[in-house]
Amino acid sequence: MKSSILNKIVLAKREEVSFRKEIYSEELLTISKYFSLPCRSLTKQLSVPDSSGIIAEIKRKSPSKGDFRQLIHVPELAKGYESAGSSALSVLTDSTFFGGMNEDLEEAKSATNIPILRKEFIIDAYQIVETKSIGADAILLIAAILSKDEIQAFTNMAQQLGMEVLLEVHSREELRKIPENIDLIGVNNRDLKTFETILNTSKTLIPHLPESALKISESGIRSAEDIQFLRSLGFRGFLIGEHFMSQNDPAQACKELIQSISLQIPVS
Repeated sequence: MKSSILNKIVLAKREEVSFRKEIYSEELLTISKYFSLPCRSLTKQLSVPDSSGIIAEIKRKSPSKGDFRQLIHVPELAKGYESAGSSALSVLTDSTFFGGMNEDLEEAKSATNIPILRKEFIIDAYQIVETKSIGADAILLIAAILSKDEIQAFTNMAQQLGMEVLLEVHSREELRKIPENIDLIGVNNRDLKTFETILNTSKTLIPHLPESALKISESGIRSAEDIQFLRSLGFRGFLIGEHFMSQNDPAQACKELIQSISLQIPVS
């Protein structure tokens, strides 16, 4: 069986986490200036009636598309996204495959007042403490790389630290892993084995998601029509990275998209 991109990422992440544990102990992480700060609620922000619902992402590259822009000024871009009307930010911190770093999230945190999701491949409890230490308000868990027990344990741990949890699913099989106390559920329209995107994945899965969790559609979203379609299905958050980062001015692209969205669409 050929190793998927996701498998390669997870193998590399295990080595990275092992290395980071030797350099930065959990005790050291807990004395970070961000560790004691209260978290901003992503759920509340996305539930505001006039919220755009956009979660604008900062990432430099991807395994499927290559480099977007390696040289970016994170504070300026984060402020630009916020000024454009983004409800929240997503910051990719994986360095090997996405060109990110923890410092990107720290800089975004210092520059903005909206919630920040750490986009990362979480496979160890150590990373949850690390996520809090760099200023994230919410943490991403990917159902495809975690067991049901791991998801429950990591969710409990993150919530105890004050963070909200976004569980990402991309197939019917993964829905059995959803814990009752999950805050948000994201449907990834990207096939994590091939990295191709099919927006209809959100339509297929949303009828089977628990009503209690706020729902977010991720990847492949490029237009106001896409967002109108997803809103009509019941999604309240729209995570967009590639579409913005591939533009000459990501913040301006974000602003133009938000301005084109009709916020008068009846919600289901």
